[in-house]
Amino acid sequence: MDKDHDILSQVDKLVAEERDLRDKLQHKDIDETEEHQRLRSVEVQLDQCWDLLRQRRALRDAGQDPDKAAVRPAGEVEGYLN
Repeated sequence: MDKDHDILSQVDKLVAEERDLRDKLQHKDIDETEEHQRLRSVEVQLDQCWDLLRQRRALRDAGQDPDKAAVRPAGEVEGYLN
C-alpha cells in the first residue's frame, strides 16, 4: 500500500501545481499560452497517476501483485478519452 500512498502524494503535488498555475494566470504572472502548456502536462501526469492506481487496485482485487502495474505512455492513457 505504500506505493499507493506515494502515487496519491504525487496526485496531491500535481493538483497543487495546477492550482498554482491557475493562480499565476489570474495574477498575470504567466500568460495563457504558458499556462495552457504547463497545465496540459500536469493533466497528463494526473491521468497517468489515476490510471496507475486503477491498475494497482484491479490487480490487488484479482489476487495478483499490484507491483506489476506500470505507468502507461501518455498517448495510451490519453487515448482512453476518445
